[in-house]
Amino acid sequence: MPAIDAETIAMTSRRDFFKFAGIAGGAVAASAVSRVAMAALPEPVSQTSPNTMAPLVPNTGRPYNPVVTLNGWTLPWRMNQGVKEFHLVAEPVTREMAPGMKAHLWGYNGQSPGPTIEVVEGDRVRIFVTNKLPEHTSIHWHGQRLPNGMDGVTGLTQPAIPSGKTFVYEFVARRPGTFMYHPHADEMVQMAMGMMGFWVTHPKAKHPLIDEVQRDFCFLLSAYDIEPGAATPKVAEMTDFNLWTWNSRVFPGIDSLNVRLNDKVRIRIGNLTMTNHPMHLHGHEFVVTGTDGGPTPKSTRWHEVTTDVAVGQMRQIEFVADEEGDWAFHCHKSHHTMNAMGHDVPTMIGVDHRGVARQITQLIPDYMVMGERGMKDMTEMEMPLPDNTVPMMGGEGHPFQGLSSLMI
Repeated sequence: MPAIDAETIAMTSRRDFFKFAGIAGGAVAASAVSRVAMAALPEPVSQTSPNTMAPLVPNTGRPYNPVVTLNGWTLPWRMNQGVKEFHLVAEPVTREMAPGMKAHLWGYNGQSPGPTIEVVEGDRVRIFVTNKLPEHTSIHWHGQRLPNGMDGVTGLTQPAIPSGKTFVYEFVARRPGTFMYHPHADEMVQMAMGMMGFWVTHPKAKHPLIDEVQRDFCFLLSAYDIEPGAATPKVAEMTDFNLWTWNSRVFPGIDSLNVRLNDKVRIRIGNLTMTNHPMHLHGHEFVVTGTDGGPTPKSTRWHEVTTDVAVGQMRQIEFVADEEGDWAFHCHKSHHTMNAMGHDVPTMIGVDHRGVARQITQLIPDYMVMGERGMKDMTEMEMPLPDNTVPMMGGEGHPFQGLSSLMI
């Protein structure tokens, strides 16, 4: 744990406090926390396994039905005089994106994305954020209603959190819904490196617009450009991504969403990529029951099989799993179901390679013709891949040959 110097983080005068916070009450800046309290931070909890962890059933605070974070986990907390205290550590992490490929990312508490934070409507939360990155950072609580000074925008609502320091955010979770968190400091680099996480605020009582469900899942969509054989994303990329991930996992490393027949299922999706994603579910119809603004009025709901999730948006869908089977669930942009995809390959469909192939193999014995019959051949080839690279297409199916898309 790095040394904590509250004075270097906090607003050091009443004038600076109101300059940065813009509030008269409700938020507690780091300067309002004593040195003794700062020295007694909640113990940081880390998780490095890429597997889907069991839901965290609350043993303190008000009860709720916990979510399952796809290939992720929920951050534990401690109760301190009625306040829920969490400790996030921003740090470099290694994330297994799929068996055979690991990425060097930035994240929280050992993983990218960071752990899901679950609270109950009306909870007062205190979040200690320790910065172990090589540069400054902050956290913006995307979609939350909170005091201006806790909004996490570096230079506007707070000073940046320097490397090696800790900042304290405190606010009341005012409305139930599905939210995200991410930096508002050097956003291009830090979000491209994987700094993001999910936040769920459960209703404090039975809510007329929030149904009870038997399965409640959440995941974030993120995208990376990592060249075959490399491990670190190209942070300046804006459009030409080659890895489209669910919670920083790619097929076939994404766990399935397992439910029982006739379960009422909720799936919460957040999009922090640079493009929209039309999310399509096979075999069932769903309704959109929540957005960034909270639960949707029932008069606005209709059955869909595809819903678009734009950049920076959250969507919450619900359906009854009344059809048995292994059903695909994927983005309907077809190239988003492929990994390590190069985009400068010419179309060779219909081209007769036989003559030139014979000549080339005299010089390059291992030369293989690709693409003249489409890309399906890619799933059958066993050509060597660069280290730390997953195949562009494929995954072992059951019981039928290979798979080339994401599945629920």
